Amino acid sequence: MLAMKKRHKTGLAPGTMVHIGKYEKLPVRVHSFLWNREQCREEAGVPDEHTLDGLAERGGILWVNVDGLHDVERIGAIGARFSLHPLELEDIVNTEQRPKIEDFDDHISVMLKMLSYNTQANKVDSEHVTLVLGNNTVLSFQEERPGDVFGPLRDRLRSNRGNIRCQTPDYFLYSLMDAIVDNYFVCLERIGERIDEIEDRFFKNESRDMMGEIHDLKRELLYLRKSVWPLRDIIREILRLKSELVSESTEAYFRDLLDHAIQIIDNLELFREMLNGLANLHMSSLSMRLNEIMRVLTIISTIFIPLTFIAGVYGMNFKFMPEIGWEYGYWAIWAVMLTVALGMLAWFKHRKWF
Repeated sequence: MLAMKKRHKTGLAPGTMVHIGKYEKLPVRVHSFLWNREQCREEAGVPDEHTLDGLAERGGILWVNVDGLHDVERIGAIGARFSLHPLELEDIVNTEQRPKIEDFDDHISVMLKMLSYNTQANKVDSEHVTLVLGNNTVLSFQEERPGDVFGPLRDRLRSNRGNIRCQTPDYFLYSLMDAIVDNYFVCLERIGERIDEIEDRFFKNESRDMMGEIHDLKRELLYLRKSVWPLRDIIREILRLKSELVSESTEAYFRDLLDHAIQIIDNLELFREMLNGLANLHMSSLSMRLNEIMRVLTIISTIFIPLTFIAGVYGMNFKFMPEIGWEYGYWAIWAVMLTVALGMLAWFKHRKWF
């Protein structure tokens, strides 16, 4: 389905909005928070111009959260309301867009992947998120999957816990990004638990389907890596811009967020090495097990070679064979074969071949 939509976009003018994504069932939902030091108000939809003008005069901040990207006309109208660039709107509705940052004259646009761990399917789910920082506004556009990681921020705004209402819009942008990054740690923790489970099963000799699980985990880590590596560059770019929209006091928070991103990348590399080591151990274990089986089979075959020779000689049915008429010939041949077999086993044991 995504490939079909990408083909439909071919040849269109730059800035043409074409939704590329999976979620198209629910209507677009818009929810706004308006606050200053004294009060906080939330409402559905985008506030009118009169409210926005009064908010700016009182030094307030507006956060508009949009759930659902498939209604390009609605997204375009919201973008026009806040003077977003057409190319920016084109990337907002494209959920396959790589994480990046763009600096415009009056706002900064940051595109990220909001990750969550699906415990039922044992995989990482991804959601395309765009955060826009303006003079006294913060916009967030996300896909329509139910739930996000911004719930604690909404609760802090409603209850006025901490000092979030006293901070600047760039600090609120940091808070949104920090909530997304914190959930990366949750995904890593779940993946780490699965790696520990595979290790335990390996040392308990219960690793029959281990390679398939290792392959799935390596694919999840690769997806995480594609989301996290650009994040490090995004934060560095925010610190490098020296934009008027980002104050010096907030740069310290972004530097801390950069440390978190680097820590996540280090953990990803560590987990990847652990999975490679487990895969190598599994293959070595299979090779050793096969070698043990082949050694046992070889010893058995080697022992039966002279026994087969003796049985073949005395099965040729010549009339004048020396032992054919001997009363104890049958038992003598058995004694010879057992002596040969036991002698060969003793020799193999002496040479430490098993």
